Amino acid sequence: MEGSKPAVYPILLAGGMGSRLWPVSRELYPKQLVKFIGEDSLIQSTVKRLLPLLDSERIRIVCGQEHYHEIARHLEEIRIPAGGKIIREPCGRNTAPAILLAVLQVVKDAPDAVLCVFPADHVIRDINEFHVKLRSAIKLAEAGHVVTFGITPHYPETGYGYIEGAEGVSGGALITKRFVEKPDKETARRYIEAGNFFWNSGMFAFKASVIVDEFKQHQPALFKKMSSLEVTAQGVTMDDYAQLPDISIDYAIMEKTRKGIVLPSDFGWSDIGSWKSLYEFLPKDAQDNVIDGDVIAKDTRRCFIMGRQRLIAANHLKNTVIVETPDSIFVSDIDNSRDVKAIVADLKQEGREEYHRHRKVYHPWGSATVLEEGDDCSVTRLEVYPQSDCPSDKDRAVARILTVTQGTARVGTGDDSHLLAGGESITIPTGDDGLRIENPGNQPLQMIQVDVYVKNLY
Repeated sequence: MEGSKPAVYPILLAGGMGSRLWPVSRELYPKQLVKFIGEDSLIQSTVKRLLPLLDSERIRIVCGQEHYHEIARHLEEIRIPAGGKIIREPCGRNTAPAILLAVLQVVKDAPDAVLCVFPADHVIRDINEFHVKLRSAIKLAEAGHVVTFGITPHYPETGYGYIEGAEGVSGGALITKRFVEKPDKETARRYIEAGNFFWNSGMFAFKASVIVDEFKQHQPALFKKMSSLEVTAQGVTMDDYAQLPDISIDYAIMEKTRKGIVLPSDFGWSDIGSWKSLYEFLPKDAQDNVIDGDVIAKDTRRCFIMGRQRLIAANHLKNTVIVETPDSIFVSDIDNSRDVKAIVADLKQEGREEYHRHRKVYHPWGSATVLEEGDDCSVTRLEVYPQSDCPSDKDRAVARILTVTQGTARVGTGDDSHLLAGGESITIPTGDDGLRIENPGNQPLQMIQVDVYVKNLY
């Protein structure tokens, strides 16, 4: 903002797993990092729609420790330096601690700043109208209000919480009367007929100094504990952060504050909280299907079909979700597709890797994709970023064959090293420790790694 107006800091909340979008969204690669729509991930889209109005240097993103490097890479991909913008949580403690963690970082330098809080994994169709409401929210926050963006409901959704508005204030906003838990269908219909109920979007605006006072008043124990934590460049220690209460910003502050207002908004918002909501958001073909990937669909209507690697052939289906990934396939009727969350819980309880990670896992140095895994060998595709080193987890009982398919690699053990170009290979025999894989070039290095479990051959 210009002149004497306070600075505006966008606070993006990038925690959570998005388990209702399994198998694409997983614990190690949650939905905010996924490219569901167009060429950008959800977090990249969220950042881009803020930039015409807000300063990219003031963006702050709160995320889990395990997602830090990948979120930084997503920012760099859209030419936004990540340094100083990402705040790491060692574990998830819900939205109130996450927001307070960011608030306390901002308030040190800008106590009168306006903070605009957005989940990093939501989508908005009408960007121009969103900017209109964002400007209004900032003005209301400058006046000392605690603003919630309330989405005008167009159908009786039972998957969202609602906010009831009371008498009006300036800028078209309403005083917040109450927050309501997710209703049943009939209650949701009554809310829509009443005309003063709105979906709770989880998006807020307030001054840093105002929300600090609200935390001191309504959550004094949380504020005291958080204020005492030492925050370094590596984040907060697990032992300290895990002691904080697991509480949402709605329960902690929004339902208690006397400064709360709801700003009615209608800009094509969706939280993309399930395959059904993603289906509803995306454009359909002539048969009301949403199809992405290598798909052949015959006599198929009102279906969501997404293929990530293999051909999907669908015949005579209606109201069905099919989502394919290299290691898992999810099939459901559309209306009950959000129940996949229960399947993810079962996978986690059984200790299955499919709930936690994809076959392709991202690291600070690049990525590793498991192509095949058996009792006697495994095959992995490695991508190593320029000027990066890939740490080796080589077992003494493994013979390793490395083949460069693109770029140049420096591979070595001990004091011995070899420079390999495309098409060249090297075999690292059993018992050789200290394996190093380095990309000395300025382009990504691609390699195929074959591990032979020698102990199984005798």
